[in-house]
Amino acid sequence: MTKHWFAAALILAAASAVHAADKLVFATNWKAQAAHGGFYQALADGTYAKAGLEVTIRPGGPQVNNRPLLPAGKIDFLMTGNLLHSFDNAKNGVPVIVVASMFQKDPQALFAHPDAGYASFADLKRAPVAWIAKDAQFSWWAWLKAEHGFRDEQLKPYTYNLGPFLANKQSIQQGYAVEEPIAIRAKGGFDPKTFLLADHGYSTYSTTIEARVETVRQNPQLVQRFVDASITGWVNYLYGDRRAADALILRDNPEMTQATIDASVALMKRLGIVDSGDAKELGIGAMKPERIADFHAKMVKAGLYKPGEVDLSKVATTQFVNRGVGVELARRLQAVRQP
Repeated sequence: MTKHWFAAALILAAASAVHAADKLVFATNWKAQAAHGGFYQALADGTYAKAGLEVTIRPGGPQVNNRPLLPAGKIDFLMTGNLLHSFDNAKNGVPVIVVASMFQKDPQALFAHPDAGYASFADLKRAPVAWIAKDAQFSWWAWLKAEHGFRDEQLKPYTYNLGPFLANKQSIQQGYAVEEPIAIRAKGGFDPKTFLLADHGYSTYSTTIEARVETVRQNPQLVQRFVDASITGWVNYLYGDRRAADALILRDNPEMTQATIDASVALMKRLGIVDSGDAKELGIGAMKPERIADFHAKMVKAGLYKPGEVDLSKVATTQFVNRGVGVELARRLQAVRQP
């Protein structure tokens, strides 16, 4: 009896181990918002749980820097900005790698008053004032100068205060295409003209997911489950019932409002931030090495990196994406929502 009881106990223990959820921490780079919606959706509707994952989302913010926590092993996955961060990681030997990109288009944009006479992106070069933050002046502004002929004489420091832009109808301003138009409408009473950098050659991926190289090598199944569940979360957030996810966003960020979330989601859809380009056939999260190389070449031309300084093989891996995850689900959900 003792042997049989011991054998049964071992079987039960093994079964429990198989079904026990893997606990992991996923950190973002800013406060909870619609731009994080797919991750909150996967948490709220049980998609992560169905994948055998017990996920904790740790928001970032102005006083919270989650980036060092990933290589230090304090978190398991990190949502970061665009490929410039990843190039820096590869250049500096930080042992992390991009495993998916939730946004096909970087939301970075330039805004203009609708009656300022700027009909095209090229027209923005003649704006007398461009409100651009210091960090941007040393990143994508360098690309605008090299690629499109913008001039440093236009620069004025943007301090994330809309007042100067609203007061000067001939000025232009930086911002996120899924956020600033909402604030400009609320404070200025008009919808600005939005010029998405991504539509004019700024080919970086955005809202990437980074993992430690060690995790990718030793536990690829865990990475695959997290990536697939996150992709499914994004599909359901964009095209399904997102009320439970929005409730979690509002819980984690009390400064957020439902109206802002709704407007931001509408902008993400209209501008094709998440589900466009390669994502239409390869699935949300899609990445291609040639596009990463293209963006890197543009940043070298802009003087942000030296040739050969970044080993692109250490920037990102496509082994977890481009599998068509969520494509059919997106089609079904969109068909249901059509009148």
